[in-house]
Amino acid sequence: MKLFTAALILSTSLFGAEGLTHEQMMQTGKNIYETTCISCHGVNGNTDPEMKLVVRPRQLSKSILSEDQMFQIVKHGAHTFGAHADIMPTFKYVYDDNQIRSVAHYVSQSFNKERTQRIEKLLNESTKLSSEQKAQRLKVGAKIFRRKCGMCHGITGNGESEYVEQSKADENFIYPYNLQKILLSEEQIFLYAKFGGHFWGTAKNDMPSWKKRYNDVKLKSVAHYVAQKIKKPNNPQE
Repeated sequence: MKLFTAALILSTSLFGAEGLTHEQMMQTGKNIYETTCISCHGVNGNTDPEMKLVVRPRQLSKSILSEDQMFQIVKHGAHTFGAHADIMPTFKYVYDDNQIRSVAHYVSQSFNKERTQRIEKLLNESTKLSSEQKAQRLKVGAKIFRRKCGMCHGITGNGESEYVEQSKADENFIYPYNLQKILLSEEQIFLYAKFGGHFWGTAKNDMPSWKKRYNDVKLKSVAHYVAQKIKKPNNPQE
């Protein structure tokens, strides 16, 4: 847990846009957000639930993403990191890195400032794994993933499955992520699976909560399996 906290602090300390103060980043980010992002993500990052899009934009006030992860998503687009719906496009051809970092900083500081504390609290309250449970994570996680998660995300985690194809035929298409490309850390994957996508700002019908079906030990095993065996290095070109 201490290592996770230290990593977050280090990431934040190294993140600042080159040559810009906090105040400058906030003003630059605010200007760009109000020009470009507000129409989808709303005034306070709370997306209008009545918005008629194939996939409703995330509520940024609930996002599980770190500031650096937001920067990556805004720069390269959600599709680069596993989203099947390309609703969130790349902005690297519109804004430079400093401007994009400023947007991510503004969103994180204005709408989701308590994110780190929220995540730390949930992790601290979760069940701690014994040495034996840690040793069994890959085996347990693989079994659950293949039986349950693979229905939507595919056995290899690439977001392609018979269930997805059937949803197209039923005109109720679902958009499971390609887990091979995701940005989320193992801890984030666990929290996302436990509480579901809506808890972290997605539409209600995206990624259900699994906490009533599986305990923390099993969900942490799934997260470990995804992080170790499915997720692949994803370093998009500049």
